[in-house]
Order: sequence, then structure tokens, then C-alpha cells
Amino acid sequence: MLANDIRDDYEIIGGEKFMAASPDMGHSTIVSNLIATIGAYVKINKLGICFGDHMDVHFPDGNLFQPDFIFVSSAKAELFLDKRRMTLHGVPDMVAEIFSKSTMKRDLGIKKDIYERNGVKEYWIIDPWRETVDVYLLRDGKYELGGHYENWSDDELLTITEEERAEIQFEIPVNVLDGFTVKIRNIFGWYFE
Repeated sequence: MLANDIRDDYEIIGGEKFMAASPDMGHSTIVSNLIATIGAYVKINKLGICFGDHMDVHFPDGNLFQPDFIFVSSAKAELFLDKRRMTLHGVPDMVAEIFSKSTMKRDLGIKKDIYERNGVKEYWIIDPWRETVDVYLLRDGKYELGGHYENWSDDELLTITEEERAEIQFEIPVNVLDGFTVKIRNIFGWYFE
């Protein structure tokens, strides 16, 4: 491989270049699980295409991101996806970002603002340490928190009452996929339930 063939992993935010952090095992597991659950559903039902890590997304406002997970509906994929270069020139329907120490502030701040401004319909922010998912939904051009979801261990569930357990949501609706849900344990776990 020639030096010019080596691909840099970076994002461009507001004209400034940021190197993308190398994912750790927990990050990679979550990305794989999103592709195995949401991606499989999308593929089987011919709803579009999903990608994880290292897919360049060129937004209309000039920003370039490599989201941790993206879903692009079939109609948009045909319009915006450059299969030869593995790039997307347009706006995904859904994006998920997984916190790392180096990206957390950008994921919650400038990137969330840019996803909102460009019209990404659904944005998941995943915290691998707390095992939580915050789902933001675009309504009237602004993100609203559509739900906060926590992964509870079996031991933790034993410490709460039946009433408290009844209030826990164990599945996350994927709003851009009309009623499809993902078990939160299947996002963070090594094995699927």
C-alpha cells in the first residue's frame, strides 16, 4: 500500500479538522450490536442500509463526520451514497454516537447541533460506561429528548420494587423504523437475548 493510499480517520467540524479516536473493545461491541440488530432488520426488510464507523458523511453545510452508526433509508441511499468511495453526501435518517473521553463534549454539543441543523431525524447518544442511551427526535427542526434508557443488570433489578421495575423500559423504539424496537441489553451485551 502506498503512503497516499492510507486513509486518515478524521472529521471536519466548522472547518476545523479533528482526528477520530481509535475505538476500544466496548465501543466496537456496541457498534457491532447496533449493526446486528438494527442493520439486520433494515436489510431483511429492504428499508435501507446501515453503517458503523469509518463511513464519511458529508453534510450539506460542509461538515464531515464519521458517525459511529448510521441508518440511511432506501430512497436517500440511492440519491446520496457513493458506494465506490464509501461516502455519503447528504443527511442520514438516524445517527448514533458512542461516548469516548475525547469525543463526549463534541457529541453532546457541536455535533448534536449540526445533526439537528442538517435534519437528522433521530440521534442516539450512547454512554458505554453507564450503559445508557438518550434518544433525540427532530420535531419542528429542533431535537427533543424522546427517551432516556438504562441497562439494568439482573442484580440491580433485584434491589427495586415491582412497581419500580414496571416503569423501566427494556426496549428502545427506533422511531425512524416505525415501531421496531431494540432490547437495551442487546446493545451493551456480548450475547443477544
